[in-house]
Amino acid sequence: MHMVATPAHLLSTAVALDNEMVLRIRNDFPILHRSVNGRPLVYLDSGATSQNPLSVLEAEQEFYEQRNSAVHRGAHHLAVEATEAFEDARETVAAFVGADPDELIWTSNATEGLNLLSYSFLNASLPGAPADAARFALAPGDEIVVTEMEHHANLIPWQQLADRTGAALKFIPVDDAGALDLDAAAGLIGSRTRVLAFTHASNVLGTINPVQTLVSLARAVGALVVLDACQSAPHLALDVKALDVDFAVFSGHKMLGPTGIGGLYGRSELLNAMPPFLTGGSMITTVTMERAGFLPSPQRFEAGTQKISQAVALAAAANYLSETGLSRIHAWEAELGRRLVEGLEAIPGVRVLGPGAGQERIGLAAFDVAGVHAHDVGQFLDSRGIAVRVGHHCAQPLHRRLGLTASTRASTYLYNTTDDVDAFLDAVSGVRSYFQA
Repeated sequence: MHMVATPAHLLSTAVALDNEMVLRIRNDFPILHRSVNGRPLVYLDSGATSQNPLSVLEAEQEFYEQRNSAVHRGAHHLAVEATEAFEDARETVAAFVGADPDELIWTSNATEGLNLLSYSFLNASLPGAPADAARFALAPGDEIVVTEMEHHANLIPWQQLADRTGAALKFIPVDDAGALDLDAAAGLIGSRTRVLAFTHASNVLGTINPVQTLVSLARAVGALVVLDACQSAPHLALDVKALDVDFAVFSGHKMLGPTGIGGLYGRSELLNAMPPFLTGGSMITTVTMERAGFLPSPQRFEAGTQKISQAVALAAAANYLSETGLSRIHAWEAELGRRLVEGLEAIPGVRVLGPGAGQERIGLAAFDVAGVHAHDVGQFLDSRGIAVRVGHHCAQPLHRRLGLTASTRASTYLYNTTDDVDAFLDAVSGVRSYFQA
């Protein structure tokens, strides 16, 4: 396969990113060179889905061209090569998040990973569950704690689990600025708490939550910790073991990878004690007409044909990010985030959600324009070639807490320049006059 040399491979990770370097990086992303509505595309929706560099596109294409076959099922040459590529990808992506290979389960996305956990815990709560699964079983009197800023994917599965087991679902509230109330958290997380699930970085507020503080509260009462790393894995150097969480989920399509693949990290001793969620081929040891035995993790949770080409492409994405340097990416996005917030706060009638200028955040900003619905703001920006996200961003309770039904969100990534941000700010400054608000 012909590999395209990328700035990530050519630039020292000790050198900070700047506009000149980012322009070189953009050459790896074909879609960023297209126009929308007669204007150069300004893509500020990476918080929803990031774009793919050539190395990722080529990795998936090369798999189909050279080694497409089922994995773990054949002894012929292509099957062996496909299996090696699939498991090499697991090693790469596991290392990217600080996990061991047997602690990374391939999922379709983070949402599936969270549902896998909730359904596995439900299976552990049913009569006849294996004895070693008792630590995951929930019953009336037990409590699950989430936060008020969660994406629906890290809320609804726990709502469903609580409903089906009789456990109580509680949440850590946010204050008027959108920060977690840690005093309330200390009061909520107690002897009855069995699960604490929270987001590492808010997809609406850009807030980076105090993982160490929350994990300490959970550890003190023996609760399991589930981390939603969807908005942190693409932007921060992530080490799930150093964070001391029990489980973590992330999605490939937010970190330069393809759609249709994500990952679930879990401590190996926990995964091997959990009842499986899906059952069928490839995850079994011995099967009779009466019963079946299950393989250890990760195959234990990977029934059926897997996302083989997507895993290979996701590994290419992880390599691209690692070689560019997560610390450099985070520093550049922090600068873009600061520029976003300062610029938005200077526009009359615009309310920025989350941390104010000068406070730590990932490189995104959600905002409300007085008198103009978020969908109208988004259409106005789109007419100028600027792609943003509008709506409640799958976080209705958070928006309701902040007195809104929807907001507009601009989210940056390693391929955005300060010119992108300035073009966006210039367009937002004209929204109210356009709509006569």
